Amino acid sequence: MSVPEVVREIITRNRSIYDCMKMDLINYTALAVKIQPEIERILGNSVNLNTIVVAIKRYADSFEIKDEVKEEPVLKNARLVLTDGIMDVKFSIKDSNQMDPMAILDKFSKITNNYEFFRMSDSFRFLTEDMEDIRQIFDDVSNRDDIFSTGLAKIKITIPNSQNQSDVVSYVAEVLHANGIELVNAFFSQDNIIIILNERDASRAYEILHSDIMRA
Repeated sequence: MSVPEVVREIITRNRSIYDCMKMDLINYTALAVKIQPEIERILGNSVNLNTIVVAIKRYADSFEIKDEVKEEPVLKNARLVLTDGIMDVKFSIKDSNQMDPMAILDKFSKITNNYEFFRMSDSFRFLTEDMEDIRQIFDDVSNRDDIFSTGLAKIKITIPNSQNQSDVVSYVAEVLHANGIELVNAFFSQDNIIIILNERDASRAYEILHSDIMRA
């Protein structure tokens, strides 16, 4: 990931920062100082503060461009798949001596093909059905209970190649926020966007996004 991509992702996930930026209430340098440690953690190397400031300003400028230019609906031709009963399994790279990710993937494939795997800068993430067979894969892990987050659902969004994934996540987060629904997390893969929500919000979120697509 590049610095601009990481900046967009961090801002998109933080509703207060995102809303303030849209209203032009953000001091770019102060925000850069605030998010610099997280950017460096994600990228795994030091990042010049001015580089972050420039990325923030360019992202802020994109809001003005979107307001001035009439664009096609963001979710036009998108496809949605909702899955509830999802568990987020996260373990840090430093703990990977206890858990070989490739061995775990092999065990997953023998139980279910309904899972997502993400290699982050500091951790490995599995999004999978909350099944006892899956939990048993991690029986030998010392901090076993700490790696599971449950009560979740995922919506997989497939978009045309011409659409920018960060723009779609920003738009989806904004639409759901306006309806009182907050994202728990969002992940990007080569072909899809995966948004994670609390299970209680998932059906309504799906209906809101599906209605948006039907109007496109």
